Amino acid sequence: MKAGTFIEPRKIVLGDYPMPKLESENDAILKIIRSSVCGSDLWWFRGITQIDANSLTGHEALGIVEKTGKNVNNIHPGDFVIVPFTHGCGKCAACLAGFDGNCLNKGNFKNGGYQAEYLNFHNADWALVKIPGKPTDYSDDQLNDFLALADVMATGYHAAASAEVTPGDTIVVLGDGAVGLCGIIAAKLRGAKRIIAMSRHRDRQKLAIEFGATDIVPERGREAVQRVMSLTNHNGVDAILECVGTNQSIQTALAIGRPGAIVGRVGVPHNSDVDTSAMFWKNIGIRGGTASVTTYDREILLDAVLNGKIHPGRVFTKSFKLDQIQEAYEAMDRREAIKSLLLVDDINSN
Repeated sequence: MKAGTFIEPRKIVLGDYPMPKLESENDAILKIIRSSVCGSDLWWFRGITQIDANSLTGHEALGIVEKTGKNVNNIHPGDFVIVPFTHGCGKCAACLAGFDGNCLNKGNFKNGGYQAEYLNFHNADWALVKIPGKPTDYSDDQLNDFLALADVMATGYHAAASAEVTPGDTIVVLGDGAVGLCGIIAAKLRGAKRIIAMSRHRDRQKLAIEFGATDIVPERGREAVQRVMSLTNHNGVDAILECVGTNQSIQTALAIGRPGAIVGRVGVPHNSDVDTSAMFWKNIGIRGGTASVTTYDREILLDAVLNGKIHPGRVFTKSFKLDQIQEAYEAMDRREAIKSLLLVDDINSN
């Protein structure tokens, strides 16, 4: 089979590998039909963070179940599934509390390899999310909506849920990548009345407004804080969705919250030593981390997509075949694509 492989910073190739085999009785073999490039992948693509050479790439996909282990009873061959980057068991303390992104039963399983023709998926019985019917029952746009539920839409929702966004709130979304844009969808879904999106890029500003943003703030740093405070009569906002992970983003989030506000933090931390004094003097809290993908998909997001209530797949602004994986990464690196879609299998030709 073919699979995306990291060689060195800014170099991804499509390598040849043996077909995956079940590694445990809790696993399933999946045929991948669509995958994508995540903004977090760019950190190692650019050489900012380190991963081992020859690592398999990707952590979000749609697939068809090919084979299951003996302990997999809820998922069967032929099922059409969302393939989350999380691998919750559904039984441990973390999963039972609704935090399957922090499942305590992952063991030494290494996540990755979703940008491939086939994948061995751990904890398949609970973590995979079944979609009714088969891929050919849906349009391309609907398939993209489902694919967004494997990561970015659930992560954006986790930011809003962690920030405890409630109806009538005024909120800010920091970050105009796919996660930040999905955070806007999530905030609107949870009833936010005013959604301030921080963005400097016209294509992302346009999509942010279409998703529900009411205000756009292009400034950064101190100027951004001043602008948000002026928009809120110097009260600050009720909740902040932090979808970047940098020190500046966190410090901005703490500065623009009203007393008692909560920051929903889902941006992967990078050199972000946080000065917590603002949290103390303004009674501001920070929550967040790895998204509970399976939980959110099952409880809220899959139905919202099936009912046409949300369309997160619009964050995929360029599509590529699997053998164009290098171009897919480069398009996101150069901001030519908000999020790159990888068409792994042409379902209409089967």
